[in-house]
Amino acid sequence: MRYSASLLSILLFVPLSTAWSGTIYKCKTSDGDLHYQEKPCAEKTKSVSSWGSASGSPLILPQGNGGHYFVDGTINDHKLNFVIDTGASVVVIPQSQASQAGLICQRQTMTHTANGLTATCRTTIHKLKFGTFTLTNVEASIAPNLGQPLMGMNVLKQFRVEQDSGEMRLLPK
Repeated sequence: MRYSASLLSILLFVPLSTAWSGTIYKCKTSDGDLHYQEKPCAEKTKSVSSWGSASGSPLILPQGNGGHYFVDGTINDHKLNFVIDTGASVVVIPQSQASQAGLICQRQTMTHTANGLTATCRTTIHKLKFGTFTLTNVEASIAPNLGQPLMGMNVLKQFRVEQDSGEMRLLPK
C-alpha cells in the first residue's frame, strides 16, 4: 500500500507542478498514447486539448472576502456588483435593483434556492456588460429577498473559467 500511495503522489505532483507554469498540452501519439507537455504537440501527434493562455483577453478577478469572487458590471447601463455563483442556474437580481435597471417580471415562478422554495420572476436582460464582455437577451430571475446580484451559470458557461492562486479568470471560448 505504501508503494502505490507514493507512486500516486508522484504522479499527481508532476502534472500539477507544470500546470501552473503556463499552457499544458494533452497530446495523442500515433500509437494512441496520451501524454502532457508544455510545448505544442509535434506534427506526428494530435493535440487533444490544452489550457492556459487563450486568444482574447481574460477577465481576471481577485478572490474577495470569504473566498468569493465579485465582478462589476451593468444591466441596461445600470451599475451592479455581482457575486460569481456557480450554484445559480441563471443570473439572479434583487428586486430593488431589478426595477432600477428597468427589468420587468415576465413570468412568476417558484425556484429552489439554498433557503428553500422561493417565489421569483423570470425576466430578460437586454444588455449585460462586465469586463470587456457584452451579452444580450440574457435570461435572469428577480428575487425579492436577495442582497446582491448573482452571476449564474447561464452566463458562465459561455466562458472558460479558471481558478488558481486566489484569482479567477474568465476567458472567451
